[in-house]
Amino acid sequence: MSESTAETIWETVISKDTRYSRDAYFFVREALDFTQEHIKKENGGKPRHVSGQELLEGIRLFTLQQFGPMARTVLDEWGIRRCEDFGEIVFNMVEHKILSKTDKDSREDFKGGYDFRDAFEKPFIPSARLVQN
Repeated sequence: MSESTAETIWETVISKDTRYSRDAYFFVREALDFTQEHIKKENGGKPRHVSGQELLEGIRLFTLQQFGPMARTVLDEWGIRRCEDFGEIVFNMVEHKILSKTDKDSREDFKGGYDFRDAFEKPFIPSARLVQN
């Protein structure tokens, strides 16, 4: 795929669903690569399909690694406020053949994954403050 073709596809994806920024799409793609590498290491170097739940956990870890205490702020800036938003981004990319899926994969896989406060804020709250709350 040429660079201009790829750019056209990205522009189409982003213009069809303006809820999420361009950076959000690229970040989810990078988080998928991060998750696949993690699973490959656990699987003796063999790649395999990543489930929605596995991707959510990979996104959580990658987000914390990349943005630390600013994670939730960055996600919010990109239009991502709940796990279902990750699913929407993934399936927008699937619909434009940027990603593939199996017959078992669906948007439902991303419903109710985790609370964003627990996932992206609590890891940075001092333990003494957690006990008080």
